[in-house]
Amino acid sequence: MAASLSRRRLLGAGAALGTLAAAGPLATAARAEQAGGLWPTDFPLPDGFRPEGIATGPGPYAWFGSLGGGSLYRASLATGRGEIVPTGTDAMSIGLKTDRLGRVFIAGGASRQLRVVDGRSGRILASYEVGRPATVINDVVLTPGAAWFTDSTQSQLYGLPLGPRGELPAPRDVVTLKLKGEWTEAPAEGFTTNGLERTPDGRGLLVINVYADGGSLYRVDPRSGDARRVDLGGAKLPDGDGALLLGRTLYVVQQIQNAVDVFHMDATGLCGTAITRITDPRFRVPTTVAAYGNRLYLPNSRFTEPPTPTTDYNVVAVRQVH
Repeated sequence: MAASLSRRRLLGAGAALGTLAAAGPLATAARAEQAGGLWPTDFPLPDGFRPEGIATGPGPYAWFGSLGGGSLYRASLATGRGEIVPTGTDAMSIGLKTDRLGRVFIAGGASRQLRVVDGRSGRILASYEVGRPATVINDVVLTPGAAWFTDSTQSQLYGLPLGPRGELPAPRDVVTLKLKGEWTEAPAEGFTTNGLERTPDGRGLLVINVYADGGSLYRVDPRSGDARRVDLGGAKLPDGDGALLLGRTLYVVQQIQNAVDVFHMDATGLCGTAITRITDPRFRVPTTVAAYGNRLYLPNSRFTEPPTPTTDYNVVAVRQVH
């Protein structure tokens, strides 16, 4: 019964929060557009930080998570300068999303945690442990009534139902959504699920499956878990990591390929047409992507190189596709 009530809350509650999460700081973004080349298109992260996730906002700021620990890094997009924000935990921070309340929703990787952090202070507002020992919480997306998280080693998503003013749920109300239908899982709890987004019509979730048929995209019904493969016209996503939907334009970061594949999606998210591929000589295995103004920002993970305490990391900005 609790799960059923929670699922209804995921679909019907939190309209106010959804508006906050979807609306961007338009005035500041317009100033960023006018600034043009004055804002940096490449800026450093701390040495040894091991970035993975990125989120932008509120305002012209970016947040970065680390595979090396729970601290976040907050940087000004206007200057490229930033600071470490300790969160009081050593558990890794992978996928990130921010809302207009200044909170950071964090996918906690092998820690199995879904964390919500106050962006200013780093204080953990809530932490939920899910899954089982093999679980890897990878990515997160905010919808009008919930925060959804992927589990890269199991055929399920996790949902945090949010109240009408963004209230966080009690642990008993966390939803585990089993993926079924056309969903295909890698054998022996192998790595399967990666990036996560909403469909353009807001009624479903888009989930990257790096195992199925050489890398596929699925549309998932958040009420039932029914998954249907998205027709991408033969395009494959074997290295699909972060995903970002702007209008009907879907950006998928193919990390090892040092590329971002761009698709025009139909409203339901069941069909996408490849538009172009973004490449840049500055890419060094980018993982995830976030937008601000007319730019896309991507952290370079350097996954193909052994990490050291002195490894240098950076963020690069490229133009959105119009």
